[in-house]
Amino acid sequence: MTKLIAIDLDGTLLNEKSEISENNKQALLAAQAQGIEVVIATGRAHFDVQTIFKDTNMKTWIIGANGATIHRPNGELFHHLPMKHEDALESLNWLEQEGFYYEIFSNEAILTPQNGRERLTIEMDRVLSGNPNISVEELEQAINKQFSQTGFSYIDSHKEVSEMGIDIYNILAFSFDEAKLNKGWEQFKDHNDLTIVSSANHNFELEHKNASKGNALAILAKKLGIHIADTAAVGDSFNDLSMLTTAGRSAAMGNAPDAIKEAAGEVTLSNHENGVAHFINSLRKQ
Repeated sequence: MTKLIAIDLDGTLLNEKSEISENNKQALLAAQAQGIEVVIATGRAHFDVQTIFKDTNMKTWIIGANGATIHRPNGELFHHLPMKHEDALESLNWLEQEGFYYEIFSNEAILTPQNGRERLTIEMDRVLSGNPNISVEELEQAINKQFSQTGFSYIDSHKEVSEMGIDIYNILAFSFDEAKLNKGWEQFKDHNDLTIVSSANHNFELEHKNASKGNALAILAKKLGIHIADTAAVGDSFNDLSMLTTAGRSAAMGNAPDAIKEAAGEVTLSNHENGVAHFINSLRKQ
């Protein structure tokens, strides 16, 4: 019997308008009413998740920053696994030298360069000029999605971060240049103290080597006294793989890549067809 369900946000619970549909909302409420622990597991920061849920009258545990943080339903930090400070600063220095747009996730804010949006717009124009068949709307939507998050704080350089003395949980690098992204993967894939994952097209994310949604799910289940076999998870991207393979039951979204579908126990409907509600309702009928 499922006692906990971990749910990804982007491409999963959120529809193409980055909203929680009424069907999905009612499914979450019904699960909670039945005693199932609903957990949001996302690459987003916990304060961004709280903003998304502010009009739902729901409070949940939040696994944020791809598993580097776990916050209680009241917003209190329960568990965290920050990057080593020197690893974070070295990574940021490299990203700046290579001209990447980046986001730094702390417990209070998302730090990003002052000229970040301008940098992405210039890069988008460069990519479009060399690839006229690429959809302008798709690239603009990707930029707008990045900047739709809440909690941004702007910096001139990563050097400011070294003086702040903050915990850094996640560094997201974003580019429309595929060769540039590949260079980033090559740079960090064999780093002994970092994990690199991707949560969407055009990005890769860095975090502590032991930070993952799957590890956070196991930690939270233990805290709540729930056997891992009695957990479920649903997601759509490669940063969800760890929790999909950790949970007792798992589903990939209909809009997920084939590799994610193959790793999950089953496939539900897409995020614009209320796939989360469909999966939750199947769990409640057990």
